[in-house]
Amino acid sequence: MEENVVAERSKSFAIRIIKFYHYLCDEKKEFVLSKQILRSGTSIGANIRESKNAQSKADFINKLNIALKEADETAYWFELLIGSNIIQENQVHDLYELNIELIKLLTSIIKSSKKGGK
Repeated sequence: MEENVVAERSKSFAIRIIKFYHYLCDEKKEFVLSKQILRSGTSIGANIRESKNAQSKADFINKLNIALKEADETAYWFELLIGSNIIQENQVHDLYELNIELIKLLTSIIKSSKKGGK
């Protein structure tokens, strides 16, 4: 059940990241950091999706660990965009919070998968 929630939320997040990328390119004329956040922000869901077809429990956990790393990297790009005043924190507050929620969900799933079953 928790895995379905994280899959749905990561897909929704990826769609919002794509729209955010277009905003950064079109409105802010920012092309370097925007590409980074697009790559890492959409990679979260792609790795979660891959975990569904994992060949083993270890492979499943590995895919989710990669998704977790990508989510953490995405948080870093948000922090750089805000810190460099390219965007204001209030412009991305909800999107940033969703990213933090994905990090928490992934951490929980990984911990429970290491303890018990898939």
